[in-house]
Amino acid sequence: MARKSSSVISDEELEGRAREPYARSLGADESPLDQRMLDLDEEAESPFLRGQKRVPVRRGALPRNAAGRVRAILKIAVVAFVVGVIWLGLEHYGTQSWRFRLDSSDNIGISGMNNVARSQILDVMASDIDRNIFFVPLEQRKKQLEQIPWVQSAAVMRLLPNRIKIVVAERTPVAFVEVNSHIEMIDANGVIMELPANQSRYSFPVIVGVSDNDPVSVRAARMKIYTRFMQELDSSGAHYSADISDVDLSDPDDVRATVTDPHGAVLVHLGSSNFLEHFQVYVTHVQEWRSQFQRLDSVDLRYDHQVIVNPDSAREMAKPNAVRAGSESGPDAKSFERKKTPGKVKKHT
Repeated sequence: MARKSSSVISDEELEGRAREPYARSLGADESPLDQRMLDLDEEAESPFLRGQKRVPVRRGALPRNAAGRVRAILKIAVVAFVVGVIWLGLEHYGTQSWRFRLDSSDNIGISGMNNVARSQILDVMASDIDRNIFFVPLEQRKKQLEQIPWVQSAAVMRLLPNRIKIVVAERTPVAFVEVNSHIEMIDANGVIMELPANQSRYSFPVIVGVSDNDPVSVRAARMKIYTRFMQELDSSGAHYSADISDVDLSDPDDVRATVTDPHGAVLVHLGSSNFLEHFQVYVTHVQEWRSQFQRLDSVDLRYDHQVIVNPDSAREMAKPNAVRAGSESGPDAKSFERKKTPGKVKKHT
């Protein structure tokens, strides 16, 4: 049986139905962003746009960097204040407390003394007894201690809570010295020191011709001559300096040494240089001279190729003239040519 009802679709309707899927596909490809852009375009075209709402920003009284610096300065100021308060408290305690008072001389320790008397050092420190140790002028006391002749250098230190320590370095004596008809000691720099209590441990010649009224610079220059003289006498290993009893430095151009041996003392003029060479001539010929002369008081060895025997004895009666061998000037003065002795001269005993 055939269906009697049927529908008739026109050509335009069929064309519309064919285009509909294509339009739908295009509509599916549109994104929300595209739609938003379209909306913005529509709003831009509106003559009555609404203004954007402004958000207020809260700002401080100072810029951020300046505020950081101010905080740092305030912290430093607080720390400095606290440290200052602590320091003032400690200073007040240190300067006022009885714990830091130098009660007695027993609180003064001294080391390095051999010839310096403890009483000499305590005399310098006497005004500091019962004084707070922080008020003891250390540098001033050091200078005062170094004025003691035997003290070459000194160090003064505080030892908490209430002690003072003094370290002394003494001078080294190199000779005895005759000053104002009494004997003292002298070091290589010309500083004169009083005899120590234990003087027997020293064995030195006695220096003549140096006065305590001479400037230290003058005494130092003469002591330099003395040191060179002694070193030259011992440079050969013979230790000739052990036979020297005194050295006269009154004339720097003529060092005069008194030599002692079992036969008596002889004053030897050695000049200002070549001390060892001149002294070896004396050691070599002293016995010969003793056999030739009734007495031998002095010998002048300053001149090349010439020796004058007993010049000082002759000066007491008449000033001798230096002459050649065999001549005489005065009762006992003899001058003759010096003969060179080859080889090493042995020490006379």
